[in-house]
Amino acid sequence: MALSKLLIPEAVRVVGQLTSKKRLFQELGELASSVYRLDAATVIDRLHERESLGSTGVGHGIALPHARLEDLTSIIGVFIRLEKPLDYDSVDRQSVDLIFGLFAPKDSGVEHLKALALVSRTIRDENVVSKLRANNDPAKLYAILTESRAIQVA
Repeated sequence: MALSKLLIPEAVRVVGQLTSKKRLFQELGELASSVYRLDAATVIDRLHERESLGSTGVGHGIALPHARLEDLTSIIGVFIRLEKPLDYDSVDRQSVDLIFGLFAPKDSGVEHLKALALVSRTIRDENVVSKLRANNDPAKLYAILTESRAIQVA
């Protein structure tokens, strides 16, 4: 599995500033709606439901909000880079500026976990993170995220 199978160039956005996690989830829902034609309200609701189980802020300024959705047939992603970090209740209490939203079919099972592992490994790579933080161009961010490095998931 490659990130280029989960993420399309139009699903990458740079956002100046958001005031809350709720607003971030709205932004993710709107992005998923405009790019993948998903119902924004459903995406937002599912993100909030998942977040109520525990923070998806994994540390080092990175968040991996994710949700399972009834109407999906494949796993898809969206990526937002914030110019101004947002308080996210992350495990290390650091604000986040790199957010990869992942959406999977309700019954995706192990494929959802494999996709989460792939995204996590990619976005936690120090070289990738430094490049992401140094760029504001969505096309460059997409290229950084999807460049063909040998990141394999078991």
